Amino acid sequence: MAGSRRRRTAAIAATLAAVALTAGLTTGCDAVDKALDCVQTADAIADSVTDLQQAVDGAANDPTQLEESLDSIEKNLGEIGDKTDNADVGKAVDDLQQAVDNVRASVENGDATPDITPVTDAAGELTKVCTP
Repeated sequence: MAGSRRRRTAAIAATLAAVALTAGLTTGCDAVDKALDCVQTADAIADSVTDLQQAVDGAANDPTQLEESLDSIEKNLGEIGDKTDNADVGKAVDDLQQAVDNVRASVENGDATPDITPVTDAAGELTKVCTP
C-alpha cells in the first residue's frame, strides 16, 4: 500500500510538473508571438514612413498620397497598440501617433511639404523597442 501511494504521488507530481512546463512554454510562445507581431508591424510602419517620405517629395503631383501614408501608419499603430502590453512599446506607439497627428495638422493647415523628421525618428524608436 505504501508503494502504491508513492507511485500515485510520483504520478501526480509528474503530471503537475508537465502542466507547469507546458504552461511556461505556452507563455513563452505567447511572448515570442507578440514580439514577432510587433516586429512585423514595425516593419510595415517603416514601409509606410518610406511611402510618406515619397509622398512629401511628390506632394505637388498627388497630395492624396500624404493622407494615404498617414492613414496606413495609423492603422499599423492601432494593430501594435492592440497586441502589446509592453510599456516601452506603448510609449513608442504614443510618440509616433503624436508625430503623425502633427504632420496631419500641418497638411490640413496647407503645408504641402511638412517636416516628417519627428515621424521618422519615432518610427525608428518603435523599431528599436520592438526588436527582440
